[in-house]
Amino acid sequence: MRQKFSIAKRLLMVSAALLVLAAGAARGADIALAPAVPDRYVVQKGDTLWGIAQRFLRDPWRWPDIWRLNRDEIKNPHWIYPGDVVVLDRGSAGAQPQLRLERETVRVSPTVRSTPLDAAAIPSIAPGDIEPYLSRPLITGPGGLVGAAQIVAGRDGRVVRGEGDIVYVSGIERGAGDSWHIYRPGRVLTAYDDARNVLGWEQRFIGTAKVDRFGDVSTVRIASAREEIVVGDLLIPAPREQIVNYVPHAPDKAVDGHIIDLDRNAAEAGRGWLVTLDRGSADGLDVGAVLAVYRTLPPIPDPRPSKEPDRIVRFLDQTVFYQPDRYLDIPPERTGLAFVYRVFDNVSYAILLNTVEAVAVGDLVRKP
Repeated sequence: MRQKFSIAKRLLMVSAALLVLAAGAARGADIALAPAVPDRYVVQKGDTLWGIAQRFLRDPWRWPDIWRLNRDEIKNPHWIYPGDVVVLDRGSAGAQPQLRLERETVRVSPTVRSTPLDAAAIPSIAPGDIEPYLSRPLITGPGGLVGAAQIVAGRDGRVVRGEGDIVYVSGIERGAGDSWHIYRPGRVLTAYDDARNVLGWEQRFIGTAKVDRFGDVSTVRIASAREEIVVGDLLIPAPREQIVNYVPHAPDKAVDGHIIDLDRNAAEAGRGWLVTLDRGSADGLDVGAVLAVYRTLPPIPDPRPSKEPDRIVRFLDQTVFYQPDRYLDIPPERTGLAFVYRVFDNVSYAILLNTVEAVAVGDLVRKP
């Protein structure tokens, strides 16, 4: 909690934020409202920006357009709280609809009041879906995690370690704190359509650890494990966790990429699953970007009679007339949306939303 003598300043800042026009942002096509769209909605604890956007919009990623937010506000939307009322202003005929916040004016006496920290603001998507993974995936150069601490032994002779086990680690620095993440070098990530295009070296997150005793060789307890932990695994200080709270929005420019991996090497994925994309910040992606997911289908045989002349093949003294097989291309079919939550130069990680069919490696991701 933070102490304030008046809420007037906060109300003034919120009002100003809602009046700022999007700097240089084109309004684009008309905004389609959701079926049975409400005129107002009271924000509840547990709501998300994505969920509220779906109440008002057919395309939730158009949320910034209907608020007419600028880029800084998109990256820091700490101004919608439980109890706020979101009001839809349909405007005059032909005008674009807009949303605004309605708050009750409160008279305060000149005494100390307290207001919630920004953590009370509603998040973009449900924290439980994504918080455990926010700072976990890492992409490095070919050298990997240079200077990382390393597990050098266990307390007994067992090869495999798990949650609650004690291991001994060299390279732990006391000043880095007692919470550490455990990694193991993963695979080399390449573009889906060009295996020669190396995007980065993935470091696979496999668990967390707490330091029981610092020293040249520190005593460390494994706090959690996604898979077996062995001697040689690497440790780096656990970064401060932050809830991703960017407003869902379409990328600024066209994106045409692929899903190159599914969490835990699954064969198929659905809503709430994490996926790896072969596009990153160099391609215009940032945290909060929403991409449409498309399944590519193989060509199908064309059953229609051919209007082309027969082809002729002569083999020794035999002449063969034939028609070559003909195929029809099937347009990619949209199967869901992906919300980007972690971005590197050429790789990004996303969580699947609104899926209607299973998603697989090789599926396309594009600007919706």
